[in-house]
Amino acid sequence: MSKPPRIYLAGPEVFLPDALAVGAEKCRICAAHGLEGVFPLDASLDLAGLRKLDQARKIGLANEGLMRSCEAIIANLTPFRGVSMDSGTAFEVGFMRALGRPVLGYSNTDKPYKYRADGYRAGPRLPDDCDRPGYEVEDFGMTENLMITIAIAESGFGVAHFVPPAERQMAALEAFESCVEMAAKAMVTGK
Repeated sequence: MSKPPRIYLAGPEVFLPDALAVGAEKCRICAAHGLEGVFPLDASLDLAGLRKLDQARKIGLANEGLMRSCEAIIANLTPFRGVSMDSGTAFEVGFMRALGRPVLGYSNTDKPYKYRADGYRAGPRLPDDCDRPGYEVEDFGMTENLMITIAIAESGFGVAHFVPPAERQMAALEAFESCVEMAAKAMVTGK
């Protein structure tokens, strides 16, 4: 019997207080569809006694190793700590795209990027934010930057969306499960 395709599960869930439980649930959903979910915290790294830079290096290299061991990525594109998706997740999408692996993504918002950017720009900005009035805001009607959305499209998929109640925005897995179903159809059943 062949091993199930390994899918890297990227997203800001690694920062949640219940990150391991969320990762376990995502892996369970993958297994139910014939896939092996690989959550970034799976590496179970020993970071004790390391300086912060060495901890960061160990985490980054471990995650790159996990991604290299996977056949595809499913990325949570839900805005996190700003207008856009988590920046680490954006790196992981680009990394997998550069490896030529399929990229799937989902967002728990359906609001276009420009709508969110305009709302952010209307309020007070952080002192180090270099955005200014008159700077162009990307406006292609997509929920995320065109490089992310096109990477997903070029992999043969679309961004899955589900709009949960605000209190479930990071916890909702309906759009994630849609991506898992698409990945299983493409990688397990071949349909």
